[in-house]
Amino acid sequence: MKVTGFSFVRNALLYDYPIKEAVLSILPLCDDFVIAVGKSEDATEEYVRQIAPEKIRIIPTIWDDTLREGGKVLALETNKALQSISQDTDWAFYIQADEVLHEKYLPTVKEAMYKYLHNKKVDGLLFNYLHFYGSYDYVGDATRWYRREIRVIRPHRGIYSYRDAQGFRKGNNQKLCVKLIDAYIYHYGWVKEPRAMQRKQESFYKLWHSDEWGEKNIVKAETFDYSQIDSLDKFTGTHPSVMQERIRQKNWKFEHDISIKRYSLKEKLKRTIEKLTGYRIGEYKNYKIC
Repeated sequence: MKVTGFSFVRNALLYDYPIKEAVLSILPLCDDFVIAVGKSEDATEEYVRQIAPEKIRIIPTIWDDTLREGGKVLALETNKALQSISQDTDWAFYIQADEVLHEKYLPTVKEAMYKYLHNKKVDGLLFNYLHFYGSYDYVGDATRWYRREIRVIRPHRGIYSYRDAQGFRKGNNQKLCVKLIDAYIYHYGWVKEPRAMQRKQESFYKLWHSDEWGEKNIVKAETFDYSQIDSLDKFTGTHPSVMQERIRQKNWKFEHDISIKRYSLKEKLKRTIEKLTGYRIGEYKNYKIC
C-alpha cells in the first residue's frame, strides 16, 4: 500500500500557518508528500523545503488572483498537487496548512486504509473536526462549524477538489462514497496571534469577495477582535506533539467566559435536537457515507 500526502500553501510565514506541523503530523503515514507552493511574499518555499527533504516534492505555482468568487483558487491549487501524485499511489492524504492530525489517531487511519484498500466502492475516509478559536485553549461549539470532512481519497479516479477546497467531488459533480472513521483533524485556522489574524482577514476575503465587499465588511484594525463569538467551550484534551513547541512559543492570553452563549432561537433548537438525536438540522454534507 502506497500513501501520498498532499497540500498547498502560500505566504505561510506572513500569515503564520502551521504548515510544518501539518505536514509532519501525517508524514508517518506517507511514503511521499506533494505540496503546491504558491509564489509568496516571504520565504515559504525555503521553509517548506526544509521540513522533510527526503519525502517532500514541491510544485512551484502562481495563484490566479483574479479568481475572486467562492475561494475557487484554493481548489485549483489543491488540484495542482493532487494531479502531481504518482499513478502507483493507493491513498492520498490531504491536509491543509492550518490542520493537524493528532498522533493518537495514526493507527486508526492506517487501519482504515488497509481495511478498505480493496473495497473499490469506497472513495475516501471521512474525519471528525475540532475547530480551535482565539487561542489553543478554546474550541468553537456552535453548529456553524463543520463537524466532518473528507481528508483521505483514492487518487486517479476522477476525484477533484470542490468549491473552496473544503472537500472533494468526482466525475460529473458526484459526491464521494466514504467511510467515517474515529479520528479528528485539529483545525487551527482561527488560532493566530491577533496581528497575524488581522492581516489574514484583510487579505483573504479577496479570494471570495470584491474590494467593495471588503470595504463594507472587513474592519481595519491593528489586531483581530476575538471576543465577538457566539459560543466557545474549553478544550480539555491534549494537542498533537508536533504542535507543542509552537503552542509554547505563540500561545497568548485569551480569556473567554464559556457561559456566554449568543444563540439565536434557531441555533438553540438545532443544538437541542442534535443533543437528543445526534442529527444536525441543515448540515451541509459534501459526501455519502457508504
